[in-house]
Amino acid sequence: MNRDEILELAAGYALGALDTEDRARFEALLDAGDAEARAALRDFEATVRDVVAETAEVPAPAVKAALMARIDGESRSRAEVTQILSAPRAAAPRRSLWTIALVGAIAAGIAAIAVGLVVSTVYDRRIDQLGQQQVELQQELARQQELVAILQDPATRTVALAGLPAAPSARGRMLWHAKAGGLLVAQGLPPAPPGKAYEVWAISGKEAPVPAGVFTVDARGVGSIRVAPVAGGAEPDTFAVTLEPAGGVPAPTGSMYLVGKL
Repeated sequence: MNRDEILELAAGYALGALDTEDRARFEALLDAGDAEARAALRDFEATVRDVVAETAEVPAPAVKAALMARIDGESRSRAEVTQILSAPRAAAPRRSLWTIALVGAIAAGIAAIAVGLVVSTVYDRRIDQLGQQQVELQQELARQQELVAILQDPATRTVALAGLPAAPSARGRMLWHAKAGGLLVAQGLPPAPPGKAYEVWAISGKEAPVPAGVFTVDARGVGSIRVAPVAGGAEPDTFAVTLEPAGGVPAPTGSMYLVGKL
């Protein structure tokens, strides 16, 4: 058995990675007192201990016992292991190039896997974010295109909404298209109290008001809402805004803040 093969078996033996046949071959060398095999094992185990001391926490007693049992094997006693590890060594022995290369390869492999996982995770997360942003931009673009179409359509009408006693200085504008719906922009409304929101109503003659959506306003009292076309029934001729529970209600219950007629 040449030196390179002995070094390879020593490394695999210390890591518990040998199959039954190779382990038996290497243990036979140790039992026979082969100086080169024992020196290789001591050298590799010392290298592993140094790497662990620099990069890992102290293992629990159970982990240490399991490692010693693995090194001990089926046919060697703990006393023999202690004898091998504590045998006199030359001052500052030089580690074999093969041992150093193997340890370096293991460390580099682990680092590459870790970096790869991190990069992959970050990349996948960024791709998801970009995909979500693209969807949001497409939706916003579609809304803007709808508004432009409403503004350019001669059938679009502008309804002025005036403030009522609840907010006399408030004002609103509804751009309304019978088939495309409309856009309400309001200003001067007081911020809605907690649990409350402004609700828009479409009213046709003496029929019951139809809920058309809820909205809130910013600190300046400005807010807006895209209003869908009224499904079925007569075309609305009046729009109003009341203060209601935040989720909206099917029929007006609160004070009216804005109203305007086509």
